[in-house]
Amino acid sequence: MHLRIDTNMTANPFTVMPVIMAGGSGTRLWPLSRAGCPKQFLVLSGTRSLFQSAAQRLTSLADGAIDIEPAVVVANEDHRFLVAEQLREIGLADAVALLEPVARNTAAAMTLAALYATQGDADPVLVVSPADHLVADGQAFATAIGEAAHLAAAGCMVTLGVTPTRAETGFGYIRVAAAPAPGAGMPVLHFAEKPDDATAQRYLDGGDYFWNSGIFVVRASVWLAMLNRYRPDIAQATRSAWDQQTTDGRFIRPGKAEFAAIPAESVDYAVMEKAANEGAGVALRMVPLAAGWSDLGAWDTVWAVSEKDAAGNVSHGDVVLRDSRNTLVHATARLVGAIGLDNLLIVETADAVLVSSRDRSQDVKHLVGELAQRDRSEHLVHREVHRPWGRYVNIDAGARFQVKRILVNPGASLSLQLHHHRAEHWIVVRGTAEVTCGDKTLLLTENQSTYIPLGEVHKLANPGKVPLEVIEVQSGAYLGEDDIVRFGDSYGRS
Repeated sequence: MHLRIDTNMTANPFTVMPVIMAGGSGTRLWPLSRAGCPKQFLVLSGTRSLFQSAAQRLTSLADGAIDIEPAVVVANEDHRFLVAEQLREIGLADAVALLEPVARNTAAAMTLAALYATQGDADPVLVVSPADHLVADGQAFATAIGEAAHLAAAGCMVTLGVTPTRAETGFGYIRVAAAPAPGAGMPVLHFAEKPDDATAQRYLDGGDYFWNSGIFVVRASVWLAMLNRYRPDIAQATRSAWDQQTTDGRFIRPGKAEFAAIPAESVDYAVMEKAANEGAGVALRMVPLAAGWSDLGAWDTVWAVSEKDAAGNVSHGDVVLRDSRNTLVHATARLVGAIGLDNLLIVETADAVLVSSRDRSQDVKHLVGELAQRDRSEHLVHREVHRPWGRYVNIDAGARFQVKRILVNPGASLSLQLHHHRAEHWIVVRGTAEVTCGDKTLLLTENQSTYIPLGEVHKLANPGKVPLEVIEVQSGAYLGEDDIVRFGDSYGRS
């Protein structure tokens, strides 16, 4: 669906470039969200991932009334194939992905997008949105973006604020003054970080504070000028990384060493708070957003926006609840039964279970940090791991053996590779496998198998038009994923 923006508010034509910030880690939605597949790439509502919904929302803002350029996605290098595949699924393969080698927060990410946008003396209005938000009313969203875009085209730096409905401690806040005229936006007086309970209640009671949506609308040149004014170190370091860029199809990579040297700061800390406190320079404006917005930052927020039963319970998957209320149970791999619960969160995956009181949902990130300190893998990947050629599922593992189910997309192939410490047995369950083993190539169909000796160069490909499913049994002294030597990898991982 195309959502029309009214362009009658200004006589000066301008273009809009959607920018989707997809670099978050989503630690508070563990164990569903992992470093290898964070929350923005998960389907938490409807049939699309949060990232796909954001991309569709931003690229469908107009129907001929305004020029919408192809989207720009800023994402982590490790998620590039998730980004590409999810964009392909929704017909947005023309989007460009700017790949961060390491996380450096939103100021650097937004500056990458601005540097890309201003190539060739262009200066579009950037509509910058996180990839992990939920918006219920698409037309109301488009109306708010339209007002913000016209203010930005005139030189303002605009953010969208959400009227608070509760004393929320998980969001930042924006304090504003009344709009001087219709369509002029509300002057921004102050940006406030996530408050404690008492402060959040004071903000709610005051009536002049809005939730900070993290959505910014600004001309690319205006953002670059503001960053140069308030954080010239970030501006210079990001430009140095941009100048060392390399391009691979729709992927653009800034210089790795140069990007790692950029100070990590959010847009709010780097620019917005300073500009609001200074009260001079570029006009800061806020446009209210009344579109059923939610930042799905924690499981308590997921409970708040989900459909509930008569007792206030939210259940997903194979769940049986008795005598429970105000509880969320999210099951993905097995039956979960619960009795006599009140105000709890239970999230089950194939390899981990989270149990928490709802009012402690913000603390899940600390549990994830402890897993990292203990060198556990459960904060990094699921048993199902996505790869550019498809995915694999860890089925079983023990001393000197590991069993996986490998699914290869039609026409795709794994890289030509060898392992120093393990041998592999492959059994074709579905489809046709083209197997290279040393100097031999053979075709295997369902119920046929082959053996890959330790140290042998090999490759698995799917020449067919249906997915290839293979059971792989690994055996050897070391079974880690880093025991791979790739030759001529077509996915840039050699």
